[in-house]
Amino acid sequence: MRCEIIAVGTELLMGQIVNTNGAEIARELAGLGVGVYYQTMVGDNGERLAEVFSIALKRADLVILCGGLGPTNDDLTRETVAHVLGLPLEQNEFWVEKLHEFFGRFGRPVIPSNLRQAMLPQGAKLLPNDRGTAPGIYLEHGQNIIVLLPGPPGELLPMFRAQVLPLLRERLAQEDNLAVLQSKILRISGLGESVVAERLKDVLEKQHNPTIAPLARGGLEVHLRLTARAASPAEAARLLEEKAEEIRCILGDYIYGEDAEGLEYSVARLLWQKKLTIAVAESCSGGLLSHRLTAVPGSSLYLMAGLVTYSNEAKIDLLGVDPQLIARHGAVSREVALQMATGARRTGKAHIGMGITGIAGPDGGTAEKPVGLTYIALAADGREYCRELNFWGSRGEIKERAAQTALHLLRLFLLGKLS
Repeated sequence: MRCEIIAVGTELLMGQIVNTNGAEIARELAGLGVGVYYQTMVGDNGERLAEVFSIALKRADLVILCGGLGPTNDDLTRETVAHVLGLPLEQNEFWVEKLHEFFGRFGRPVIPSNLRQAMLPQGAKLLPNDRGTAPGIYLEHGQNIIVLLPGPPGELLPMFRAQVLPLLRERLAQEDNLAVLQSKILRISGLGESVVAERLKDVLEKQHNPTIAPLARGGLEVHLRLTARAASPAEAARLLEEKAEEIRCILGDYIYGEDAEGLEYSVARLLWQKKLTIAVAESCSGGLLSHRLTAVPGSSLYLMAGLVTYSNEAKIDLLGVDPQLIARHGAVSREVALQMATGARRTGKAHIGMGITGIAGPDGGTAEKPVGLTYIALAADGREYCRELNFWGSRGEIKERAAQTALHLLRLFLLGKLS
């Protein structure tokens, strides 16, 4: 079953509100094995809505329209849908009664504009709205299923989950024995998208079910979205795990986690398991590494201190960096990064210390030390490591890449793979 979602509302086109309904509906439909092929936004204009809806009927089996079911003159969805389908609108007496009950609680009469919300295309099923005055509409017409939903997410999502999904599930069960679509995300750090694609060349070329889609995330992380189609959730999960294990055998420790958990969660688990603590000193990353480490609940068990030592004076006074070292090599140098790491470890009384120093830009770079040059150091129990990196992008992107790389290096160290 192919689906198109049409979001109706001029406020969407003007950027006054963000269309979150489409993402939520698509996510729910994926669990039924329904593919969303198109998402369209159109303003409160009957002619343009009719055009978009007519196109959707030709290229999708399921058309879901969100919004435009209110009582005002610019709420045109139900009238436009009925017009395009050539169906008359009929008053639903059940909803007329509900409207009287709703407004009666506030001592208000039902005015004619409100009664528009009780009009349904002939043959449609009414979807009661427990949170508002606009009911949803479910209609099977020819080869198409058409669903109309109110725009506010607080009304739309409960209605969609409680009423529309069961109707679609019942319909799919009659037609298709592969009615479950499930996905798993494998998260990769330390390899670029092109390298991942090269290492998985044979797997990608032979993919069928599950399918595999590489997704780059800011140049320092790659996600692999595995999607399996099956007759049951258990069968889909089995197919996904088999394919994930095949990929793990190829990429090994570069895969740090699955689904929604970021790299900081993987690092946190390793610190907990090994009963180790860490303190960090940051210059160019401005506290982003500390922020990532504290995003995990229970981080007080492993993060002893996070210091943003932006100035040379702070590096000297708080971390004990040798001022002569700064004068000789500059604040952005391997030598200073290592002393920042050892100083953070000492100050925080931690097992591990990390130091980050660099040039985030957009100014401050030179031919010898360009914008993006960053040193990330780690010190622990007599062992010291330092990486020189050259990041790219805006100031914010360089800061984020520095924090992401620091987490990646910390994870490798905790796995005994940092050299």
